[in-house]
Amino acid sequence: MLKHVFRPGDMGGLTLANRIVMGAMHLNLETREDGGAAVAAFYAERARGGAGLIVTGGCAVSPEGSGGRHYARIDDPARHRALGAWADAVHREGGRIALQLFHAGRYTSAAATGRIPVAPSAVPGPFGVPRALDEDGIADLLDAFAAGAARARELGFDAVEVMASEGYLLNQFLSPLTNLREDRWGGDARRRTRFPLAVLDAVRASAGPDFPVLFRISGADLMEGSSTAEEVQRFARLLARAGVAALNVGVGWHESRTPTVQSIVEPGAWVGHAARIRRSLRRAGLSTPVIASNRINRLELAERVLADGDADFVSMARPFLADPGIVRKSRLVNGPAPNVCIACNEACIDRSLGDEPVSCLVNPRAGRETEFPVPVRRRRAGRGRFAVVGGGPAGLEGARALASLGHRVELFEAGAELGGQFRLARLVPGKADFGATVGYFAGELRRLGVTVRLNHPVDAPDAESLRRFDGVLVATGVLPRPAGLPGEHLPHVVDYRQAFARPEALGERVVVIGGGGIAVDLAHLLTPLHSVTLLRRSGRIGDGMGRSTRWAVLAELRRHGAEWLTGVRYEAVLPGGVLLTDVDGVRRLLPADSVVIAAGQVPADGLRLPLTGLGIPFRLVGGAADARGLNAVRAVEQGLRAAYELGSGRVPSVPRSPERRVPTPGR
Repeated sequence: MLKHVFRPGDMGGLTLANRIVMGAMHLNLETREDGGAAVAAFYAERARGGAGLIVTGGCAVSPEGSGGRHYARIDDPARHRALGAWADAVHREGGRIALQLFHAGRYTSAAATGRIPVAPSAVPGPFGVPRALDEDGIADLLDAFAAGAARARELGFDAVEVMASEGYLLNQFLSPLTNLREDRWGGDARRRTRFPLAVLDAVRASAGPDFPVLFRISGADLMEGSSTAEEVQRFARLLARAGVAALNVGVGWHESRTPTVQSIVEPGAWVGHAARIRRSLRRAGLSTPVIASNRINRLELAERVLADGDADFVSMARPFLADPGIVRKSRLVNGPAPNVCIACNEACIDRSLGDEPVSCLVNPRAGRETEFPVPVRRRRAGRGRFAVVGGGPAGLEGARALASLGHRVELFEAGAELGGQFRLARLVPGKADFGATVGYFAGELRRLGVTVRLNHPVDAPDAESLRRFDGVLVATGVLPRPAGLPGEHLPHVVDYRQAFARPEALGERVVVIGGGGIAVDLAHLLTPLHSVTLLRRSGRIGDGMGRSTRWAVLAELRRHGAEWLTGVRYEAVLPGGVLLTDVDGVRRLLPADSVVIAAGQVPADGLRLPLTGLGIPFRLVGGAADARGLNAVRAVEQGLRAAYELGSGRVPSVPRSPERRVPTPGR
């Protein structure tokens, strides 16, 4: 029973239907020339799904403040119509929406904005050295924040949130690491708070005292030598006394080497920072609401946070990518279960750091709502009959999408369980939620009436049996690729699937031939109890992993004693280990009790030619289509796209085969 989650709440006079805030997410869709339609549809679906308050992705208050080429700008009149469309779309669904006023400071570049970045001081940042703001520049920025708030109100937004966390401009003023000034805007902890407090005063004076202003502050910068906990709490009290409507507590800078949002971070890990700030406010007699955020991916966890008095509201960002209806579904008795954010970061955070549109691995419709509309009513069953061969992530999404369009669907899975390579991933520390995703899809297929046939392989000789379908979606995945080494047949050599299935049988010393994402996941599983060495011929260990995740997982492997060698040449597998020539040209035997081959995959595409000969409309997706750079984000998105193409008849009988290239063994 989520009694605390579903209690109405108030922020500065703004009444909200529940205690769940959809946190700000930059989408890289904000500057599309579609009048704001894509972003409006994205927000509208989340409002319809029950979010109490939606906070937009950062909207820059001035040109040099954009975090990238595709950030919205409240100071640009050409964007106002689109911004207004976002607010209108949310209001039509009965929701509430706040515009986040944003300035990146030193966290941007001239290449992204066409302007020299500015900051409190000329402290080098990830993209170079910013220009230190002078008095005129500070005055201009105060005017820009004020004008942005007034414009947000005019465009129909219900509130604004000022971004003062995660190492952006206002957070830079607060930190002694980036504010080296000796004037009234810096020099000691009190003066370092002056600019953010002046922003609050300017925003409230411009938009009106009755217009709610939220502040997102940093509960902890996670940077050695930055603001102390006492300074953070004092700043929170100053904001509360100055009339802020709510304090949204973030954590961490992009430069920090402490993981904050990766799957290896325990859900709820950062709630304590919000709780300490809330206690500090209450001891001072201040009732300002506090919002806990970061790595809260289930409403059951949000309920505990609220019930324990650690926060007044809970912000969930990526969970609304995974399932826009997470709040609405959680209210239903015996209704469909919500999907779960698996914190993979691949289609969301990693893309937001570049220019690619943000989406979600487990929900590829996210950000593509206008491209893949959901029918108001499911079409009558019997409109079409489709087969899905393969029950991995791509096949599960394809079957779900076809059924949601009203078609009759049968899914054939060779194994005894759905999930494909997610069955391996869920075993890795921090990745248990990959299994929850499989459970979600299994429930959706039952709800949508999909016939699931387990232990039912469909191979080339069985292709004739697929004639009875109007179309076939082939999601048969991949097979481990042999490394092509002498001695690969020895009994202590296994492929990565066998290693995941029986890690206890591998012995103490394990050598993994291959250094991609699967090899790294396997090492993460094995390192607590085994001595693990990863080998790779070329490239970095973990190449292909997301930029926000790779460094954190490799640091975890180092902590557990894993080792890796790159630039090696494998000679042979011997009874005692792997014979190799290392990067220095030294030939040596690397001892091993077990050798695991994780040197890539090949497509399991045996149905391609038979289906082409039969003339049945079909689509190969995921690894079955192309195993190069195997990527779950790509596979699941292809499953969705193929379902809409097949389901609408927009697919030729004989698809053109992609160019095939066999990668070099042993990468």
